[in-house]
Amino acid sequence: MPQHDLVVIGAGPGGYVAAIRAAQLGLNVGCVEQEGALGGTCLRIGCIPSKALLEASELYKMAQHHLKEYGVGVDGVKLDLATMMKRKDSVVTGLTTGIAGLFRKNKITRYTGKGRIVAPGKVAVEGAEPVEIDAKKILIATGSYSAPLKGVEVDGNLIGTSTEALGFPTVPQHLVVIGAGVIGLELGCVWSRLGSKVTVLEYLNRILPGMDTEIATEAQKTLQKQGLEFRLGVRVTGARVVGQKCVVECDGQPPVECDRVLLAVGRLPNTNEIGLEKLNIARNQRGFITVDPHTFETSVPGIYAVGDCIPGPMLAHKAEDEGVAAAESIAGKYCHVNYDAIPSVVYTDPEIASVGKTEEQLKEAGIPYRKGIFPFLANGRAKAIGRTDGRVKMLAHAETDRVLGVHIIGAHAGDLIAEAAAAIEFGASSEDIARTSHAHPTLAEAIKEAAFAVDGRTIHL
Repeated sequence: MPQHDLVVIGAGPGGYVAAIRAAQLGLNVGCVEQEGALGGTCLRIGCIPSKALLEASELYKMAQHHLKEYGVGVDGVKLDLATMMKRKDSVVTGLTTGIAGLFRKNKITRYTGKGRIVAPGKVAVEGAEPVEIDAKKILIATGSYSAPLKGVEVDGNLIGTSTEALGFPTVPQHLVVIGAGVIGLELGCVWSRLGSKVTVLEYLNRILPGMDTEIATEAQKTLQKQGLEFRLGVRVTGARVVGQKCVVECDGQPPVECDRVLLAVGRLPNTNEIGLEKLNIARNQRGFITVDPHTFETSVPGIYAVGDCIPGPMLAHKAEDEGVAAAESIAGKYCHVNYDAIPSVVYTDPEIASVGKTEEQLKEAGIPYRKGIFPFLANGRAKAIGRTDGRVKMLAHAETDRVLGVHIIGAHAGDLIAEAAAAIEFGASSEDIARTSHAHPTLAEAIKEAAFAVDGRTIHL
C-alpha cells in the first residue's frame, strides 16, 4: 500500500500548488486527480481557455472595426473559428503538461482516478487502477461545478454551461446568457464580438453582484454600447430545446427564442461522494467545508481543505494562496491568507478589477471614508493607445487614510489592480501611493492620480 506524508485530492489551482509547496517543504506527496489533464477547471475548462478566446475575439473585433483608426488598413477580415479553437486548446495543453512536468520535478506521485476518503489517513482511488493510499495528512481541493437552475434543462449541447460555451462549433445567431456574473459576461462578450446577438437575463436589478455598484453601473453602460442586451430583474423559470431552437421562459414575460443558452448562475462546491458524510466532516448550509481559518484543518483532525470547496470567493488565485498556506500549516509552519487583499477581475473590454471593500460595504459597516476618482480619459497613455473608457476609484479611511478598497474599470485593469492589492496587504495609505513615483506615460498613473483625488488634489484633472 502506497504511503505519503500528504495526499491531495484534486489537482486544480489549490491542489497542485499545495502539492508543490508541500514537496518543497520536504513532504512525501501524492495527488489524486480524476481528469487526464492536471490543472482543474481553471486550466482545462475555465480561466485559461476563456482568456484565450477573449483575446482572440478582441483581436478579431479590432481588425474588423478599429485598426483603421490607427492607420492600419485591413481588407477582407474573416473569422476562422476552428483555428481560434485550436489555438485555445493548444494554450490549455501547454499549461496542463507544464504542471505534469512540475509534478515530476518535485517528485510528486500522481494517481489518476476519483479520490475518496474512506477513513482518517486513508484515501481510495477509484478508476482504471484502483488503489488505497495511507496518508498522514489529507488535503481536499476538489473545486466546484456549475450550479443548476430549476427548470433549465441542460443537454450539454444547445443548453449548456461555460464548458460548452468554450467550444461552440459555430457562432450562434442568438445566444441567451442566464446570469450577469463574471462567467456570463466574459463568454457573452466573446460570442458577441464574433457575431452573435447576446441577451443577458439577470434575476437581480444589476449586473456583477458583489462588485462596487458605481463601477458595475459603468460596466453595464459600456457593454450595452458594445451590443449586449441586458434584461434585469428577470426570473428565469425554464429553458428547453424545441426542435433546433431553444426556448427560455421568464416569469411574467414572453418566452425568448434563441439558438443556444449559456447557464451561468454561479458555482457550487464539489464535495459529493468524496467521503465527507461517513466521517462527519462539517459543512455549512450551502455545502462548503468549514475549516479553521488559521490552519485550514476541517472538523476532523488531519484532514484539511482549500479552494472552491470552502467558503470565500471562488477564485483560482484565492485557492492558490490557500494551497500554499495549508501546505505550510501541515508542515508545522505559520500560515496566513489576507482575504481583504484578494483581487477579482472581469476580463471584458474594458476589464474590471477590484480589491478590498466596496463603497456599499463601507457604508453598511459605518466606516468613515474618503473617495478619489480619476478617469482614464485624462491619462496620457490611455489617450495614446486609444483606450480611454473607465476610471480608477480609491476608497481610504477618513481618519487614518489607510487604503480600504480600489476599483478599476479600464484597459489592463486586471494588471493594474496588483499595485492596489500590494498596498492593502502592506497597510498603505492613499498618501503613500500618491508619493510613489509612477513611470510616465503609463496607465498606472491613473492609480496615483486617484490617490491624489482622495485628498482633493488631482494634478491632471
